[in-house]
Amino acid sequence: MTQHATLQAPAGASRRAVLRLAILAAAGAGLSGCGFRLRGSQAFSFRRIAILPQPGGAIAQELRASFGPGVRVLGAEDELKTAQLVLTLTDERREKSVVGVNVSGQVREFQLRLRVRLSLRTASGKEISVDDDIVQRRDISYNESAALAKEAEEALLYREMQTDVVQQILRRLATIQPAQLD
Repeated sequence: MTQHATLQAPAGASRRAVLRLAILAAAGAGLSGCGFRLRGSQAFSFRRIAILPQPGGAIAQELRASFGPGVRVLGAEDELKTAQLVLTLTDERREKSVVGVNVSGQVREFQLRLRVRLSLRTASGKEISVDDDIVQRRDISYNESAALAKEAEEALLYREMQTDVVQQILRRLATIQPAQLD
């Protein structure tokens, strides 16, 4: 005679699974009811943009690569006349300042800043925004015994700030109305 053992989940386990499912469904319904949605790609009211200077700094280059297929980024000097918008990025600066020292005067914390100034005009010369500043700041601790690791962390933070600045510029460009392009 052989005995067959059957595995059964304890009654409490199935109740927990049903309870988890009910909580997840309620959370999903709550989020959809409040108007929450993930940020999608921006819709722009223009189809051709020129980004100056050519080739520009790291922010200008990343910005050129960030537009989708609906927007053409013009590059050649003769194409600039056909641009609906001209975005000029000036004064792109990376700054580093000491914000904390220990009792013996050794640096313990830096503040990193990435600053860019931008101006936006139509091809006909109508200025939409002039000399707007975008600044990103990050604090970073410092330890001289881990100098190489802190240098790599600094480079990573600057890269992250650069991406944040590009996203802010894209959001600003998405707010431009077609009436402003005339």
